[in-house]
Amino acid sequence: MKLIEAIIKPFKLDEVKDALLEAGVQGMTVTEVKGFGRQKGHKETYRGTEYTIEFVPKVKIEVAVADDLVPRVLETITRSAKTGSIGDGKIFVRDLHAAVRIRTGETGESAL
Repeated sequence: MKLIEAIIKPFKLDEVKDALLEAGVQGMTVTEVKGFGRQKGHKETYRGTEYTIEFVPKVKIEVAVADDLVPRVLETITRSAKTGSIGDGKIFVRDLHAAVRIRTGETGESAL
């Protein structure tokens, strides 16, 4: 099992969610986050005053999947989250050693 974390632009969330559901993902966790990468934030002007926004708003999607589903999920997220401009985001894949469905006590892949 793997835990896939994707940091994407907020306006791409619905598109990514719909694509993941079509790809067979059963559920996901979504968190609003802030951060910066190579873009180092950006500048905005409000009422004639320029402000530096250092932490850019992003959305973090967490999806737990079986090993055989990982390539399809990575391709789906990459395709649906891509805008071609700086700040599109990152995807991280981690090993997931255990999962337990609290309601039923199921463990492993059956808990996903």
